[in-house]
Amino acid sequence: MRVEAKKILVKYWGYPDFRPMQEDIIMSVAEGHDTLALLPTGGGKSICFQVPALMVPGTCIVVTPLIALMKDQVDNLKKVGIKAAAIFTGMHSSEIESVYSNVVAGTYKFLYVSPERLDTEIFKQVISRVKVNLLTVDEAHCVSQWGYDFRPPYLRIAEIRPYIPDVPVLALTATATPEVVADIMSKLEFRRNRAFRSTFERTNLAYHVAKEYDKPAFLMSFFADTKGSGIVYVRNRKKTRELAEILTKKGVSATFYHAGLDAHTRDERQKQWSTGQVKVMVSTNAFGMGIDKADVRKVIHYDLPDCIESYFQEAGRAGRDQKPSQAVLLYTHHDIINAKELLKTSYPPIDEIRIIYNALGNYLQLAEGSGKDISFDFKISDFANNYNFNLLQVYSAIKILEREGYLMYVESAGQFSKLFVPLSKEDLYRFMVENPRSERIIKEIMRSYSGIFTDYININESMLAKRAEMAREEVVKQLSYLHKLKVITYIPITTMPQLVFSSGRMNAKYIQLSDQNYRFLKEAAEKRLEALLHFITDNLKCRSQQLLAYFGEQKSQRCGICDVCLSKNKSNLNEMEFEQLVGSINEMLISKPRYLNDVIQNLSQYTEDQIIDVIRWLMDHGKVIRGKDEMLGWHNQLNIAFE
Repeated sequence: MRVEAKKILVKYWGYPDFRPMQEDIIMSVAEGHDTLALLPTGGGKSICFQVPALMVPGTCIVVTPLIALMKDQVDNLKKVGIKAAAIFTGMHSSEIESVYSNVVAGTYKFLYVSPERLDTEIFKQVISRVKVNLLTVDEAHCVSQWGYDFRPPYLRIAEIRPYIPDVPVLALTATATPEVVADIMSKLEFRRNRAFRSTFERTNLAYHVAKEYDKPAFLMSFFADTKGSGIVYVRNRKKTRELAEILTKKGVSATFYHAGLDAHTRDERQKQWSTGQVKVMVSTNAFGMGIDKADVRKVIHYDLPDCIESYFQEAGRAGRDQKPSQAVLLYTHHDIINAKELLKTSYPPIDEIRIIYNALGNYLQLAEGSGKDISFDFKISDFANNYNFNLLQVYSAIKILEREGYLMYVESAGQFSKLFVPLSKEDLYRFMVENPRSERIIKEIMRSYSGIFTDYININESMLAKRAEMAREEVVKQLSYLHKLKVITYIPITTMPQLVFSSGRMNAKYIQLSDQNYRFLKEAAEKRLEALLHFITDNLKCRSQQLLAYFGEQKSQRCGICDVCLSKNKSNLNEMEFEQLVGSINEMLISKPRYLNDVIQNLSQYTEDQIIDVIRWLMDHGKVIRGKDEMLGWHNQLNIAFE
């Protein structure tokens, strides 16, 4: 099997060897074992399910909540000659039917679906008629209520296992605490616990946390001499534009990216950054998923991330070529206050969520019971203004309703229009003969695109117009006309965000959000925020060690390159000596203030320079303070030893 796996790797991806752990994971799946794989961002998770699925007959079902990732992976598989398709909220019903028909016919090797899709009767009917060789659960941390991105529909994944008996499950995630790891295997009903875990240690990546009040000045200085690419993560869309403009004015090549931009603009800017035309991308967390650019030298979190998991994933986009790189997190006292307030807003009262749900139905003019699986253009800011709602509260309510499976909010619009020909070739030729006015556009479609008789394909109306020597408006008009006659199925590009009611509009009083479940999720979010705030304010322990300990690696070595380690390195003490000296100083100062000379005389086993360097380091990090009479005192989180 190992030889076969290597042949597939070389044939389709051109890699001579697997990355660490990939082959072991592939063999585990190929042998039929339920398997959990924890690989860091950029660790090659997709190879772990694509290779074993190609080794045996049948279709691999891939469950993922990320529509953008579905599209990217399907496109990438098609480029190397592997048949793949995706079904997600926002697709036209006829397009979904076409995919299902092809799945039953055995056309696709990979079918990507959102977790909500698994709960539909048609999906269960389809997979019971298909030879499934592997069930892959991507972003598997979403199955755990302890996880940072818990989604209730993931809890129902195990319910489809009886429809595909004896089919192994491969769960994949880049970030999971030990608690989440155990929960994933339990919720997915692993027949036997089997987990492969790569170390999360990044020896080339220097983590720095800085309390910085003039962030724009820091940003300009930081990127002034950057070699390679950079990413700046911020929390709101307006700031992406502002910071990109500031950098550009200072001579740094930069642009911005967020989910509110149209698909063409997002695609164009990602290409500019990926090819090096633009050096720095300023973005919300909408940017980065599926990106594997090797020469990202610097990642800055200009605002606080949601949690350590998000930070670790986003920071991990730096230095994938194993060359020295930096991940810098900037914060102020106000950022901490704002993060706590944001958490409160992210969990609006349940009654408020019901009010917003009811208003959504009224806004879209839906009668109760209607609207199921229909995509509606939806601009969230217009809705909030129309009903005088707080925008952030509306967004939070929608995301909670989405997690509970009541609706779906697709912020990123599609990149292409779609086309499918339901007629046979003979019937289409007969139509052209009988309708000569449509002959030109139909011939150009057949000449420009292959596969239109078996699957929906992406089309570009402007390119089609150029080839047919027609105006774009005329092409759209003719395509719409042919669609009306049912000669083709034409789905024009969607430029607006989409809102979909998963089960039709309900009476708001029947919207049930388990108070216990709701409270549990809020408490879990509070714990994650607490862990993040502890990480940014703990200036005593190596940043890498803190991150690794959070993910269960308790015995790591200090990195020597983070801000904490660099400060410690100046004392000319090793890690153990440094910690012992800090502990001794703590014992002396925690009881009462002392003069520096007293400290030096009582710690005669260390040199004066070593003691002064460590005290200076403790003062720089707010652990020791100097009083008016030059006496030193220990300043902890609870109190100050003296005024």
